[in-house]
Amino acid sequence: MSTPDDTHLTITPKILYFGTPVVLLSTENDDGTPNLAPISSAWALGQAVVLGIGAGGQSAHNLASRPDMVINLPAAYQWESVERLAPLTGRHPVPAHKRDRFRYEPAKFAAAGLRPQPSERVRPPRVADCPLQLEARSRQLRAGAGGEFLIVEAQVLAVHADARIVVPGTDHVDPTAWQPLIYNFRHYFGLGAQLGHSFRSETPYAGLTVPERR
Repeated sequence: MSTPDDTHLTITPKILYFGTPVVLLSTENDDGTPNLAPISSAWALGQAVVLGIGAGGQSAHNLASRPDMVINLPAAYQWESVERLAPLTGRHPVPAHKRDRFRYEPAKFAAAGLRPQPSERVRPPRVADCPLQLEARSRQLRAGAGGEFLIVEAQVLAVHADARIVVPGTDHVDPTAWQPLIYNFRHYFGLGAQLGHSFRSETPYAGLTVPERR
């Protein structure tokens, strides 16, 4: 009789995005304009959110001197807006390791087709189109192993939720109404069928596109 271990292979994948929620991180540039970047490494503990971001990107540059941010959480049907941001960087000049696949774009909101919305507790704007928005401030910023990434520990100051995903009369997000966008080995998923895949994906797309919810 076989055991589950009999089916396992020892592999060396290039990335370990094993199914995490997508974040659109808004920060403030040196000139006061907003930067918006897709983040695929985020997790929450209590009222804190830990983010993993590229050390050489504009988000890292901004947070080093201006700790305010908004952690915007898009819904599953918004994956195309996220993917429009994926090959863009707010860093100028474009870092050497990104020049083959990324291009500089200062107007990230417009490029993604998303709308900025004033925040209440921090300077960077929220993404009006995202059903969940967490205004936050960095409490700790430190280099990750190898120096390629920064680990950001952020304290959440305010949570804004689309009324349609809140249980009426409570402060609870309704998990039957909230459908987060999940990044799974560079492919986009909701809590169901695959929606599409990242431009950096190295595995074939194998699924049906779910129509955008209006």
